[in-house]
Amino acid sequence: MTVTHGAPALAEPVVPVRRLWIGLLFAANLGLWMAYYTPLQVLLPEQIEDLGVAHKEIWLGVVTGIGAIVAVVVNPVAGALSDRTRPRLFGREYGRRHIWTASGALLAFICLLVLAVAPNLFWITVAWAVANVGINIMLATLTSAVPDRVPVDQRGLVSGWIGMPVALGLVLGAILVTAVVTTPSPGYLIIAIGLLLLVAPFVLRTPDDPLGDAVVKKASFRLDLRGNPDFAWAWVTRFLVMLGNALGTLYLLYFLTDAVKLDDPEGGLLSMILLYTVGMIGTAMLGGWLSDRAGKRKVFVVWSGVIIAVAAMLLALWPTWPVALVASVLFGAGFGVYLAVDTAVVTQVLPAATDRAKDIGVINIAPSVSQALGPVLAAPVVAYLGGYPTLFALTAVTSLAGALAVLKIRSVA
Repeated sequence: MTVTHGAPALAEPVVPVRRLWIGLLFAANLGLWMAYYTPLQVLLPEQIEDLGVAHKEIWLGVVTGIGAIVAVVVNPVAGALSDRTRPRLFGREYGRRHIWTASGALLAFICLLVLAVAPNLFWITVAWAVANVGINIMLATLTSAVPDRVPVDQRGLVSGWIGMPVALGLVLGAILVTAVVTTPSPGYLIIAIGLLLLVAPFVLRTPDDPLGDAVVKKASFRLDLRGNPDFAWAWVTRFLVMLGNALGTLYLLYFLTDAVKLDDPEGGLLSMILLYTVGMIGTAMLGGWLSDRAGKRKVFVVWSGVIIAVAAMLLALWPTWPVALVASVLFGAGFGVYLAVDTAVVTQVLPAATDRAKDIGVINIAPSVSQALGPVLAAPVVAYLGGYPTLFALTAVTSLAGALAVLKIRSVA
């Protein structure tokens, strides 16, 4: 990484962050992932099914795929803009990140309200696509907080904390939209309000350094992958593991309904999500902390992929309710370690301090492309190429390949 000492915003951080800062970033990420995964896993499938349209799996793939394509464009662009933003009010320059985080949260809030009253597939598709604009603006700026503020030897632990909301946001959201309310419309309203309440404290209570007199070049989206091979392999690792995650989770509600034939698939999905979260919380922070202490990252990523692959193969070979519960814990355990440690890896291979958010946005294209490609691959597999056993076997192979790709990174132990 190129280190710039001319401005606090660009300097390599050396002072450990405090618990309050970590807690507020945790809360902001909780709001973000609750707003993303609750519609993706619960509300959108239910809403589309309630419309009574034929080929619900295909339509769910279309809606989520378009949203993911939007994310591919928005994430690096929002990151690049935040890298160069110099907001001024009454002659004073303010920080470059928080204004974008707040704007993204407000846009996502509005779109979730539109989804609550969306009458047909057209409005569902449009509202979810624009919601992805706001969500990915937040994702680019909140993720960049780690390289902006956290020293290298603390990044595994902090990444573990901000990785947990990926699952916890879905659990909290799923409980709210299945136990507190029973239909999608009020569910979207609750998630929208929760988003603002959880993001606001981080924006209002944490520092955000301005660029000051630092010279920042015009944003360029041309990447020198030959000159930054570790960055390229970090992208490949995340793409493949996230593709495996997309393949393995998109159709869980329909898997429980059509393959496991569970009497209460919505309740079953909530149980799986809860167990997934238990596994994830139990490993994310621990895995990140251990990688900090050991000074090693790659071995943790590899073993996380092995655990995810085992979980997926259990579902492929034995599509029963007891096996689904065991697989949920294993999925969570593997993915928790992966998110914590891989996030730390990514922050250590960023090409330049002046482009942290943009480069993280480029990395974040990987899960967005995976989310877009997941339905394209999963829908025909489920419908024509062997069904759910083939789908989960593909999940295992893809996740393991992604975890092994981290071994190609040379600058990180």
